[in-house]
Amino acid sequence: MSWSCQCFPSLVLALSSLLGALALLQLSLYLRVPSRYGKHEERLCRPRGRVPARCAWFLQELPSFLVPALLLALRSPPRLEPLGCRLLCCLFCWHYFYRTFIYPFFTRGRPFPLQLLFFGTLFCIYNGFLQGYYLIYCAEYPNDWCTDIRFTSGLLLFLLGMGINIHSDLLLRQLRKPGEVTYKIPQGGLFTYVSGANYFGEIVEWFGFAIATWSLPAFAFAFFTLCCIGPRAYHHHRYYLKTFTDYPKSRKALIPFVF
Repeated sequence: MSWSCQCFPSLVLALSSLLGALALLQLSLYLRVPSRYGKHEERLCRPRGRVPARCAWFLQELPSFLVPALLLALRSPPRLEPLGCRLLCCLFCWHYFYRTFIYPFFTRGRPFPLQLLFFGTLFCIYNGFLQGYYLIYCAEYPNDWCTDIRFTSGLLLFLLGMGINIHSDLLLRQLRKPGEVTYKIPQGGLFTYVSGANYFGEIVEWFGFAIATWSLPAFAFAFFTLCCIGPRAYHHHRYYLKTFTDYPKSRKALIPFVF
């Protein structure tokens, strides 16, 4: 049984608005107190249930890849045109293919709190449905969208952000030998200027995606990303300053030369 190709704009608007509200909620919850995992877990109450980091990242990110693929498979008739819409779907799935099938098997992070895994998985199902549903069932782009300045500039930002994100993840992995759990000062790449280089890259990536799609769901997701991992970058910066006396004072928390 397949879905029809009908789009419900009111559903897209409602889900996008809720995502924006969730972004503000995240900002209010974690601007002063960091979320309870990783390096910030030591100073707060430790949760009881934990999942190995590799397993947790795989399970959490998988829905963001599978849900759009399932929506495409259920659409009747299948949507393969226009080219701009197909490329935008590929960008979203490309990010989460990396996050699901590559990143987890190289991470050396600490065990992940079960509660955060649960809510993270729910979010990935929600956002995967919203972005996939809009692009596969609702989005309308002209045939020359691939040459539009919004698409080309957004694509460049997306690729730049993804490159920064992947390179920063690599630098972070190199800080620890297998089995190590201690934290060290990140060096190299954009870490020369900011404490949250990996977070900065992901924020740039999703704002690039939002510009390329020029859609409310994508902008809501980019705003959520900023409100979710922006505060975490800020708390990482404070942690490094308090923990390491030789931490470079010229580094900013998230945005080079600004914050």
